[in-house]
Amino acid sequence: MASFRRLDHGAQWLALFLCLFALKSVSGQARYSIPEEQPEGSFVGNIAMDLGIDVKRMVSGNARIVTKGSRQYVDLNRDRGILVVKERIDREELCKKKTPCSFSFEMILENPIQLYRVTVEVTDVNDNTPAFQKEEIVFKIVETAAPGTRYSLETADDPDVGVNDIQKYMFKSSDNFKLEMQTQSDGSQIVEMVLETPLDREKNEEHSLILVASDGGVPQRSGTARIHITVLDANDNAPVCSKQVYKAEVQENSALGTVVTTVSANDADKGVNGEVTYYFSRVSKEDKQLFDINRKSGEIKVTGNLDYEVSKSYQLNVLASDHGSNSDTCKVIIQIIDVNDNSPVIQLMSFSSTISEDAPLGTTLAVINVHDDDSERNGVFECSISSDLPFKIESSLSGYYTIVTEEELDRESVSECNITLTVTDKGSPPLSNQKNIQIKVSDINDNFPRFEESEYIRTIPENNSPGFSIFTVHATDADWGQNARISYFLEEMEINGASLSSFVSVNAESGVISAAKSFDYEQIKKFGFNITARDAGSPPLSSVVSIKILVQDQNDNAPQVLYPVQTGGSLVAEMVPSSADVGYLVTKVVAVDVDSGQNAWLSYKLQKAADRALFEVGSQNGEIRTIRQVTDKDAVKQRLSVIVEDNGQPSRSATVIVNVAVADSFPEVLSEFTDFTHDKEYNDNLTFYLVLALAVVSFLFITCVVVIISVKIYRWRQSRILYHSNLPVIPYYPPRYSDTLGSGTLPHVYNYDTCRTTDSRKSDIKYNQPMSESLVSVDDVGTESAQNGLQRSTTSTLQKPPQNDWRFTQGQRPGPSGPHMPYGTQIRWTPKSGTRAAGGPEVTMGTGPWPQPPTEAEQLQALMAAANAVNEATATLGPGTMGLSTRYSPQFTLQHVPDYRQNVYIPGSTATLTSNPQQQQQQATAQQATQQALPPPQVSAQPEPPKAAQTPASKKKSTKKEKK
Repeated sequence: MASFRRLDHGAQWLALFLCLFALKSVSGQARYSIPEEQPEGSFVGNIAMDLGIDVKRMVSGNARIVTKGSRQYVDLNRDRGILVVKERIDREELCKKKTPCSFSFEMILENPIQLYRVTVEVTDVNDNTPAFQKEEIVFKIVETAAPGTRYSLETADDPDVGVNDIQKYMFKSSDNFKLEMQTQSDGSQIVEMVLETPLDREKNEEHSLILVASDGGVPQRSGTARIHITVLDANDNAPVCSKQVYKAEVQENSALGTVVTTVSANDADKGVNGEVTYYFSRVSKEDKQLFDINRKSGEIKVTGNLDYEVSKSYQLNVLASDHGSNSDTCKVIIQIIDVNDNSPVIQLMSFSSTISEDAPLGTTLAVINVHDDDSERNGVFECSISSDLPFKIESSLSGYYTIVTEEELDRESVSECNITLTVTDKGSPPLSNQKNIQIKVSDINDNFPRFEESEYIRTIPENNSPGFSIFTVHATDADWGQNARISYFLEEMEINGASLSSFVSVNAESGVISAAKSFDYEQIKKFGFNITARDAGSPPLSSVVSIKILVQDQNDNAPQVLYPVQTGGSLVAEMVPSSADVGYLVTKVVAVDVDSGQNAWLSYKLQKAADRALFEVGSQNGEIRTIRQVTDKDAVKQRLSVIVEDNGQPSRSATVIVNVAVADSFPEVLSEFTDFTHDKEYNDNLTFYLVLALAVVSFLFITCVVVIISVKIYRWRQSRILYHSNLPVIPYYPPRYSDTLGSGTLPHVYNYDTCRTTDSRKSDIKYNQPMSESLVSVDDVGTESAQNGLQRSTTSTLQKPPQNDWRFTQGQRPGPSGPHMPYGTQIRWTPKSGTRAAGGPEVTMGTGPWPQPPTEAEQLQALMAAANAVNEATATLGPGTMGLSTRYSPQFTLQHVPDYRQNVYIPGSTATLTSNPQQQQQQATAQQATQQALPPPQVSAQPEPPKAAQTPASKKKSTKKEKK
């Protein structure tokens, strides 16, 4: 059962007061008492209530238990504020025989840091049974032993303490011996067996006793050992130790085998009864592992690792015995000398690896516990850290240290600190230990962006292209991460009434300043603005820099002539008197250049002059002066061309015309200059007008071609409609067409009209299209057929023999103008090979060149003659015929075409064609006669071209030819 104990005894109160005074930094202390061997989770005490701490404070302060050792027997339940047993507590293992037995630990709370020391006393329970080291104890007693002789017995060992320790020894079934116990000054007990009655070997040679050791616990526990006594013959002298108490010192780091001391005893007997043997008596197992005694010499040596921190002294009981039953006991006290063999131990209790650079002074970074297991000066230590760091170490309480900030932190100067904590004790030689603590300083936005220059002055050539990169501004920020990410912005302002953004722009990321338009030096020579560099911190910080842009002049302007003024409508002339001497100032050409610098330096040159020997121009001032005396032979009108050039690269120039009149008065030269013709100036846009004119002409040409093609397509479609119709083809013979027999009133001609069927387009015919269309017009019927294959291969390659009309010479052919006939269709057969077959000799001799196309006058004359013939023939026509007036009427249609079976009138002739079979036979006979009269063709072996299928109209024409 746990309880908060108060110490009643005055000395204990005084000790407690001194402890509290030494530990003045401790916020409070608590003491509890629990029995050993409690199960895990057993209640120890309500520390929150005993120390007056709120449970919420324990949770928020992250309350925890800190122990020096590696084992933690008690755990803290923060939610309830109580202490519970964490693991099994064995008082004998924890304190051995030490009383009272307790252990201490600290409880730490953070924010703010508070430390409480807690002591838990472990009370003993009777959980161990007394045990003898030997189950059987053998004695050899001489029979002459006198009553009252004492024999030392080995005591039992009970790890418990207090009441639970061994309280009494007793014999079972003993007649000659009794048991006596003696308490020594150190509190230990010596058990001795006392002979009450003399022994008689002859009666009983051996005795057996039971030694019982009992403790005072509840329930009581006891252990037994059997004593075997052998009665010997007489050995009446016992060994006597030289000293009853031996004291020795040995260092804790002594090597194994180191001699601590030597125990000696003397025996007055001689021989075997005088030999003494040494043993450890009533020594614990742990002590026997640390020390050993030589049985013959009594030399005690170190056999284990001595540790001052475990035990500061050891007490050994040495039994000196002869070979008989005589013995003596002495005590050996060994003091352990402390050696500085333990380095200070550093334990990091609380630690923050990151600290903000704006942390206030005194901010705690770490809480450290340091302890040294050595004693006195060997256990005194000092803690230190590097002096060049902005931190210091402070002692909060015994063994606890805190590292706090001593100076203001600056991440830009020191972004990471490596704190080395060094702890050194005051032993000889001193031992030390180190621990490294890595601390990073977190950044805050405490640095403004900084430009590389305080003011930027840059130049840009004029006439730059929009988007031209002028230069790049760059700013740096000593902060880190987002706090060092810089963006660039223009400070909005107006320049000459325009927004700054219309002049320049800046890239927010790279800081590249680009021109937003093309600059003109003559309009703006320089301008200034501000750029803001702003970081991405919170809150953001910014800096402003001034920018000046100087526009660099380029030679982009030609000189401008101010005088003399060049006008288009009036004439300005400078008067030079006829008596002007050398160097006479005629006039001065005044010009300016809006550029600057050497681009505006002007020079003057005389480009053209009627008389170069009379005038000169000053190259620098533009003054026109005479270089000789003016004479009467000099022309009255003088025309000077002066060129003005600047000094730029490349140079630009302007030309001015100066008219000079050599006369004494203006009326003398008025008549001369009234007829003065000004030279025509070339238009600067001449190229544009030429290109425009070329485009217009091209457009008109393409339009005409499209129109012509459209008309051709339209006519072709009309011809296809007529081509597929079933209407007959009516032959039409214009005036002056007659037979070859000369039966008509008109002279012979050599032109023929063509009457073809719908299949005649397959023939290979080439002809010249007539100048005027006939009544029924079929276009393009004479073009070459597109058929290939067998039809093309069977095409006649022999020219059709001409009629007898071709035998007339050109002079004999009638017509308005000789051989030309306005309304004829010229026909010729062309073989496939492309060469025209020649006729017979007669044809060659009597035929002139082909007729040429008639002129307009000839066509008009032919029309007038045809009209007269129509008027004469109208009266002779009966019913069923049709006159030329009707034929040439605009209202003429196909319904006016007479039936091909009736009479057909041939204009210009008194003959009438009918469908009489007898007449057809006569015409056929006449035609055969005519054919026989013609000479045979020269190339008769070649086949004739295929004849087109005859229609009724073509039959009539054939009849007419036969009659001819």
